[in-house]
Amino acid sequence: MVTDVRPRPIRTAAIANLGCKVNQAEMEGAARRLRERGIAVVDGDRSADLVLVNTCTVTAEADAKSRHAVRSARRASPDAAIVVTGCSVQVGRAAFTAADPAARLIDNRSKDALLAELDTLLGPGDRMEGAGSALVDRALPTLSGVAIEGTGIDGTGLVGTPIGGIADGRAAVERTRAFVKVQDGCSFFCTYCIIPTARGPERSLAPDVVLADVWRALAAGHREIVLTGINIGTYDGGWSERGPRGSHRSSALTLAGLVRRLLDETPVERIRLSSIEPQHVDDELLRVWSDGAPRTMPHVHLPLQSGDDGVLRRMGRRYTADGYASVVRRAREAIPGVAVHGDVIVGFPTEDDRSWQRSLAFIRSIGFAGIHVFRYSARPGTAATRMTGQIDEPAKKRRAAELLAHAADARAAWAERRAIWPTCCSRRASTTGGGSAMTRTTPWWRPPRSCPRLASRTSSAASRSMRSTPVGAIASSAASWRRRHRRHRPVRRRACGGHPEAERRRMPAERHPRPDCLFCRIVGGDLPARTVAEDDLVLAFHDIAPRSPTHVLVIPKVHIASAADLTEEDGPLLGRLFATIAGIARDSGISADGYRIVGNVGRWGGQTVDHLHFHLMGGRAFDWPPG
Repeated sequence: MVTDVRPRPIRTAAIANLGCKVNQAEMEGAARRLRERGIAVVDGDRSADLVLVNTCTVTAEADAKSRHAVRSARRASPDAAIVVTGCSVQVGRAAFTAADPAARLIDNRSKDALLAELDTLLGPGDRMEGAGSALVDRALPTLSGVAIEGTGIDGTGLVGTPIGGIADGRAAVERTRAFVKVQDGCSFFCTYCIIPTARGPERSLAPDVVLADVWRALAAGHREIVLTGINIGTYDGGWSERGPRGSHRSSALTLAGLVRRLLDETPVERIRLSSIEPQHVDDELLRVWSDGAPRTMPHVHLPLQSGDDGVLRRMGRRYTADGYASVVRRAREAIPGVAVHGDVIVGFPTEDDRSWQRSLAFIRSIGFAGIHVFRYSARPGTAATRMTGQIDEPAKKRRAAELLAHAADARAAWAERRAIWPTCCSRRASTTGGGSAMTRTTPWWRPPRSCPRLASRTSSAASRSMRSTPVGAIASSAASWRRRHRRHRPVRRRACGGHPEAERRRMPAERHPRPDCLFCRIVGGDLPARTVAEDDLVLAFHDIAPRSPTHVLVIPKVHIASAADLTEEDGPLLGRLFATIAGIARDSGISADGYRIVGNVGRWGGQTVDHLHFHLMGGRAFDWPPG
């Protein structure tokens, strides 16, 4: 807890956020509070008077990155007040004391009052007009951090006090999506997971507070609400009669009931769940989600972790592979065109080659729209560290590469199944939308591989539109594309004038990481990097020798030597790369003044690493032509 107030005035703040969408929701709340107090929120690699670091402990690598973020913050801002919070602080406080003895450490159990801590640190002199003292006196929930100030909510449901105070020149809405944290904690204690220790048992925010948070986000201009939590399926409305191992015999409100209230009592355009355990997807939730269409997004993220029952049992998961498949079938029956995403851990102890092959076969049978792949990382204090049959790192990397290759193919296959083809193409997707390219049942589309005329025109847009999982820095790109096409304009049906006989050059089926490639080693986690954005296809991180205040490298996770090795089928990947660049530029505040994107090919072109990459540089003026 903060016990003193720095005499040095705080005018700028930077935020370094690691980990899950729950962390993102918490820091979005902190950023809103800072702007309301007139504090300019600057890019994380720039000097600031105050730095917030929200840490993650889901893997040993996440712990290392969290400590690195604290050290980097101190190097960038030697005189700053640095506040470090999050899961890694909760389980390893001493390591952060060693990393920066001057940093203020707030563990998760004290995070309930994080925003009040910020108010105390900023001092009364920085308070915006109209903010009451109750903000400091009351304990704020460790949830979305979207506190309602002053008199609360008026008769229309809008915030009673204005939401001004943005001093850094950026728009009030940095993303179309707003993450609203409705639940925290978990008591499931999966054998590989340290989060129950870091976050504590389940607790939920009262529905009226969630509604107030949503209204605040809508008033700020957000159009999509993503409900998030550590174990969101255990949401109980703030009260429940607890059963064994985190279950509820009865509760004040279920998650389905909360979604129904949001649909009935707010004008939110789109609602999405960040992630939910398979056993919590019940008929009530599916019915509410189906009835809420099209405001409820046709997307569900179901953590799988393994497709082998023996491995699932040793993980302490609460379902079998068949049970998971049953949930997916019910979701697809209830929600037409639903995109199913999942998480998979490879290399869990005792996952021998036969278990891995069974798991891979099951994953292939599901037909995922997207897969997040993680290599097992031993966490001290978890039961899995004591298991026999630990898997060596080379085997984990091989399996991860194999699954990532399948994930890319599965994503492309799912997108093609959701497509509508022009009349010139022999393949068409069946639809109930009357030929519309953007209907409820066909929300994403792109041309078939055999149609080069449409491919060049739509590959970038299709790569953005097919994305259904929000990835912080680039979420607004896809939302912007969907806004421009909300009238569901049909595909113009005209002949392409014939297709060439020769097959187009195909992207290699597998582009395995190369051990001698610097960027492949960063993707694989062998070398550290200050990550800015990451999803299943793209990684963005700060350049270690920046040439401008903002200098970020954006690379594909698959190994492509240079732009000379791209094929027409890499269109979606290129779309994702440039959407990531655009999102980072917006979030770092350099879009308004302009920025430079540099891609080098070959030695004479200035390419020093044989892995396709783009430099995003901004924050200063550039000469033209470049030297």
